[in-house]
Amino acid sequence: MTLLIQKYSPAVVGAALMVLAGAVFALINTLVQHAVMIENASPTSVAFWQYAIALCVMLPSVIGTGRSALRTAVPGLHVLRVALAAGGVQFWVFGLAYVPIWQAIALIMLSPFFVTLGAGFILRERVSLQRWIAVSIGFAGGMVILAPWSDTFTLQAFLPVGAAAFWAGSSLLTKRMTATESSETLTVYLLLLLTPVNAGLALGDGFHIDLASLGAVIIAVGLLTALAQYALVSSYRIADASFLQPFDHVKLPFNVGLGALVFGFIPPGTMWLGSLMIIGGSVYLVWIEKDQVSTGT
Repeated sequence: MTLLIQKYSPAVVGAALMVLAGAVFALINTLVQHAVMIENASPTSVAFWQYAIALCVMLPSVIGTGRSALRTAVPGLHVLRVALAAGGVQFWVFGLAYVPIWQAIALIMLSPFFVTLGAGFILRERVSLQRWIAVSIGFAGGMVILAPWSDTFTLQAFLPVGAAAFWAGSSLLTKRMTATESSETLTVYLLLLLTPVNAGLALGDGFHIDLASLGAVIIAVGLLTALAQYALVSSYRIADASFLQPFDHVKLPFNVGLGALVFGFIPPGTMWLGSLMIIGGSVYLVWIEKDQVSTGT
């Protein structure tokens, strides 16, 4: 990683890692949706095995580095981050059982706007009128995608929105913690603490997975999850979150393409309109943040 940064600059490496994470997450989403929507696997069981396998992948790193990967000065923040991530995982996996990938991934892009809402209402930070305009544009785009006025609308469509809200909180903590925590520490603690939480939620289903039809799929999902989480955390550690945000949107065409190829999910025109509004609002939000930092406001 150090050699890549020396050769290409932190910005380039961070952007590449964010795009890589988005591509891998798109593949994970496709496999998970196949398991829960097509094969009718239990979402809680899929979530448990997904992160349990990812944890097993990370164990050699923990053993190889000894206690250094587990050394942390902020154990409470790790617990809070994992609690938020667990909520996001459950909402997301349940959402993929009912919602096409194109709709779910478009709605998950509402996360930056939830970050702004959290800063204003929870952290009591001053939120400018420009930021509220950006948030309004983003959520208006979300409403266009949800289309609650249509005959096909169901309440399950809000599940990805819930995931976006939980993951917004987790992302905020991730960026804050990269100042003192390594990528290995953040990834290991996420998987280490998330696994027992997911286990408790999966108890009712007995952790059951049909190994004959889904064994290879679940193993692949677990391996890819470890890779995606590490790439995501590393990108936030290397580059600024505001710089990385536009590259995070690259996950939309990845997910739409795989959804169309594997499931035949062809997005309607409202998806592109709503997504354009969300991306536009997000880019405007990033521009506002940079402008205010440069002016010291």
